[in-house]
Amino acid sequence: MTMLNPAAERPSTFRALLSVGFTLCALAAAGLLGWWTWRSYMDTPWTRDGTVRAYVVTVTPQVSGRIIELPVKDDQFVHKGDVLMVIEPDDYQIALANADAAVTRAKADLDNKQAQAQRRADLDALAVSKEEQQAFAAAAEMAQGAYQQALANRDQARLNLSRTRIVSPVNGYVTNLLAQPGDYATSGQRALSVVDSDSFWVDAYFEESVLSGIHVGDTARVALMAYPGTLSGKVTGVGRGIAVPNAQPDGSGLATVNPVFTWVRLAQRVPVRVVLDPVPPGITLVAGLTATVSITGDGSGG
Repeated sequence: MTMLNPAAERPSTFRALLSVGFTLCALAAAGLLGWWTWRSYMDTPWTRDGTVRAYVVTVTPQVSGRIIELPVKDDQFVHKGDVLMVIEPDDYQIALANADAAVTRAKADLDNKQAQAQRRADLDALAVSKEEQQAFAAAAEMAQGAYQQALANRDQARLNLSRTRIVSPVNGYVTNLLAQPGDYATSGQRALSVVDSDSFWVDAYFEESVLSGIHVGDTARVALMAYPGTLSGKVTGVGRGIAVPNAQPDGSGLATVNPVFTWVRLAQRVPVRVVLDPVPPGITLVAGLTATVSITGDGSGG
């Protein structure tokens, strides 16, 4: 019969207790770390779902014609007022000359009919009838209207001529330039686009569960995937509406309701606009870049 040695059992029991103690400590540390991470996320909301955005100005000719000058290139920086393209002005110069001639004719006709009406108005009833006086006065009024119309037509012709020179409405970068000299530019159709360099901002999409910790005026840190380091900015707005799929009607006009599991509730994401502080020269902002955004919450909180 084998006898148990109490002295040999003690180290084994001690090792078991030590292993259990370490396990409990590890679980406690993991729990504390998880709680700290959650509190940090709630107190300093952050998201990887951020996008750099900018206003893109669509340059659309207001008159049609062949492009004879295109002094810009794709991705070129232009200042507000710089010439982007010139449309052949010959037809519009001729139209302005015709409008000038029409104004001259209308003015001469007006002067003549006003003089005729005045002469008859100065005659007494024995020399001219009341009906004839009214007819000449009406003719003078019609000539006045024709003259005003000729002036308006000339103004329109002059405006159309000025529109053959298309200038940049903003400071920015010409993007995706496909037009070439010799192409025909059509009124109302996009000819080129300019990314407004003064309008860059970041849209960060935060889960609705952390919106209570985000306020207009809060300071934000923005980390771009394309560059190391962080940029600073401020929260300037929180989106007041997002698309609701359940509100879309079907072909018969009934609401389309997507089936969901009642025990699964996914938090919606709401856009938060962050306007960036001045960006260092070494960083090139591009609309569409991916960004990670964290809100420090030390703003006005208004």
